[in-house]
Amino acid sequence: MAGSLKHSSDNDDMVESHEINVTPFIDVMLVLLIIFMVAAPLATVDINVDLPASTATPAQRPPEPLYLTVKPDLTLSVGNDAVARETIQAQLDAATGGDREARIFLRADKTVAYGDLMEVMNLLRTAGYLKIALVGLEGGGTPEPAQGPTPQPTQN
Repeated sequence: MAGSLKHSSDNDDMVESHEINVTPFIDVMLVLLIIFMVAAPLATVDINVDLPASTATPAQRPPEPLYLTVKPDLTLSVGNDAVARETIQAQLDAATGGDREARIFLRADKTVAYGDLMEVMNLLRTAGYLKIALVGLEGGGTPEPAQGPTPQPTQN
C-alpha cells in the first residue's frame, strides 16, 4: 500500500493513495530498449564490401553458336557435320575463322563416360580452344542412379 506525505492535522495515520508508481516500469522499459538497440545490429549478417564499378559491356550472345557433339558411339560432330578426332583442330579453325577465343558449346549424350568427355575437352585444349561451355537440359527430371556399389559415408 502506498502512503501519502500530505500532513494531516487531525490524526497521525497516513492516508492511502490509489495511484500506480510507474517509475520502476519506465526504468525496466528503458533497460530493455537499450538491450535491444545493442543486440539488433549484432543479429544481422551483413558484410560491408565496397564493390568497384564496372564499365564493361555485357557479352553478346553469338548469332550462330558452334556446337561440338559427342555421340553415344564417341564420334564427334561440329555443327551437323561428322568430324574425325585427328582433324578436329582444322574443322574448328574453319568453323570459327581461326578465332581461338570463340566459345565452343560442348554437348554429349548422357551415356558417354566422363573419361571420354574429358578426352574431348583435352582435344579442344590442345587445339587452343579454352572457352568451352557444357550444354545440358534444364529440368531434365531425376538423375538415374549410378551403376555399381553405393559409397558409404565415413564416420569421423
